[in-house]
Amino acid sequence: MELTAPETRVLGCLLEKELATPNGYPLTLNSLLSATNQTSNRDPIVTYDEADVVEALSGLRQKGVARVVLGSGHRAEKYRHTLEDIWGLDEQHRAVLAVLMLRGPQTVGELRQRTERLARFDSLAEVEQVLRLLANREEPLARRLERAPGQKEARWVELFSGEAAALEAAARTESDIPDEGRPKTSTEVLREEVAALREEVAALRQQLEDLLH
Repeated sequence: MELTAPETRVLGCLLEKELATPNGYPLTLNSLLSATNQTSNRDPIVTYDEADVVEALSGLRQKGVARVVLGSGHRAEKYRHTLEDIWGLDEQHRAVLAVLMLRGPQTVGELRQRTERLARFDSLAEVEQVLRLLANREEPLARRLERAPGQKEARWVELFSGEAAALEAAARTESDIPDEGRPKTSTEVLREEVAALREEVAALRQQLEDLLH
């Protein structure tokens, strides 16, 4: 299975929102569009329109990794992923994949920090164990990249978007090497968290509006 960039972003959003805001999951099209175009916790930042997201959802449904949810209490169609149904992936596996899909190649340490809102990991070793399980599946879902010159740690990538896309994303991250050794300040971390919370509140408001109309 190989996904396009929009399909990977949409699937990553479904995974993220299922774990971060379960009360608002499955997602309506409007909520999914907002999640896709978030400016925090995303790399690269994109500006997809509704047609882009609809096309991505169609592709994901054809590939069997997303489906429409209909019910008497739903006034609008909602969408969910099927990764747990297909591969039996638990919360830790889904959290790691979500962050890799939404933020590109990352080190084990970055993944532990960025999955805090999605799943619990007690150590870096636990994150690495999940990564190795994903990489060693009969159909690998993640891969460890060799450490590039100037990098202190190896990075991991998801493989839903294909080997070529994974390597291209890894090449983009090399421009960040000079700052790699500098830990984020508490202010920088707080700003990121506040931005993420604001966008989640906006997404929840959109979901409420969808329910009322």
